[in-house]
This record gives sequence, C-alpha cells and structure tokens, in this order.
Amino acid sequence: MARTTTEEPTQEKPAALEAGSRLRFDTSELKSSYCNVCNANTTREEVVLNFGVNQSWDREVRDMDVQLLHRIILSPFAAKRLLDLMSKLMHEYEARYGELK
Repeated sequence: MARTTTEEPTQEKPAALEAGSRLRFDTSELKSSYCNVCNANTTREEVVLNFGVNQSWDREVRDMDVQLLHRIILSPFAAKRLLDLMSKLMHEYEARYGELK
C-alpha cells in the first residue's frame, strides 16, 4: 500500500492548486541517500544538479574522489522555485540554529 502525505493548500502553493484542493505526495517509491557534494551546470533549457559522496578520507590529499550518485535535471522555472524554497529553508534553519558561515 502506498503511503501518502497530505498538505492543506496555503498562499505559497502553486497557482495550479485551486481553493479546497490538496497536494498529495506518494512516498511509496521514495529512497533516501546521503550526499555531501553537489555540482551544477546549465544549458538554455535545463539546470543539471549532480549529487555524490566524497570518497577521500584523508583531508591532506589534494585530489578528491567523488562518487556521483544522482543527477537531477530541472527546467529553469523549476530551478528558480527550488532556489526560492532553499533560500526560505536556510533562513528558517539559521533563525533556529544560528548563522552558517
């Protein structure tokens, strides 16, 4: 059975959500991964985010071995929404736990 979470619509939801409608997230296929490296690049039509893990244990070594695990490809419009979301998220995080430098 698929697990879903439901959020009530707020003013910050996309305009496509009409009053009284709900946004449902199907988490039945959701997988979690730890990543500590992110690389990004763009073309005119897309923004590409590559996520991976630094495999180098020795901090003294100049070369880093990064295993790329995930590639997320977004439209520029979706990337802009992600930027806004991450900005709000980090503002809330720093208000709660202190400024990151």
